[in-house]
Amino acid sequence: MLSVERHEKILNELDKQTIVKVSYLSHLLQVTDKTIRIDLETLENRGLLKRIHGGATILEEENSILPIKKRQLQHSDVKDAIAREALLTIKENDTLLIDGGSSTLALAHLLGDFPISVITNDIKLAYELLNKEKVQLMMVGGTRIGTSGSLFGAEASDLLDRIRVNKIFFGTTGISIENGLTVLNGIHADWKRKALTCSNHVTLLADSSKFQKDALIKFASIEDLNQVITDDQIDKESYNKINERGVKVTRVSL
Repeated sequence: MLSVERHEKILNELDKQTIVKVSYLSHLLQVTDKTIRIDLETLENRGLLKRIHGGATILEEENSILPIKKRQLQHSDVKDAIAREALLTIKENDTLLIDGGSSTLALAHLLGDFPISVITNDIKLAYELLNKEKVQLMMVGGTRIGTSGSLFGAEASDLLDRIRVNKIFFGTTGISIENGLTVLNGIHADWKRKALTCSNHVTLLADSSKFQKDALIKFASIEDLNQVITDDQIDKESYNKINERGVKVTRVSL
């Protein structure tokens, strides 16, 4: 098993349990305690966990990446404001590819007042759009990974090879100038990486807590984006450097 695969599994266990022991991870991943300790040190240096005696725990920070469910529930008012700004960029009869996530779900909630087509691989997002008569919905097939609302698999990948859309809206776990856009799961990263090739206009929806943070696996560079919609609490360094790369940054206020 590659180190990145172990790191992904370690973070997944930590997300479920909040505290994990070296002995448990060693047995689960069939590697030595020494290997696990090295893995935990690496993940701590990347700001993804905190080592404790005999194991590791999640970081006790307001904007910590883990646990995922808690993070997704945070900043709902900010995400709603970002979604309202994103709605202004959508035109009648556009075809959109919308990735799963809390910010994109907020955007889906606002759709339905004019005719559009939406392609998504996310069950929660599709359910939000299900009864909106003016939205032509296409749900990408696949298998759910863990408790995620998104579907992945050969069916989803094959479709991405065949479609072109007017605009893509998606989220990320972390974004930094040095390491680009990152997520915690390799399957999610593969999907996002491929999805971004389906349009010439790519919009990231990300509240300011996502900036200057790195998750585990990179799926895109800053230069792959056309627009970032965030809130006015984004740090000045990120705002300036993203702009310098020719990406439009739109800041919303509450």
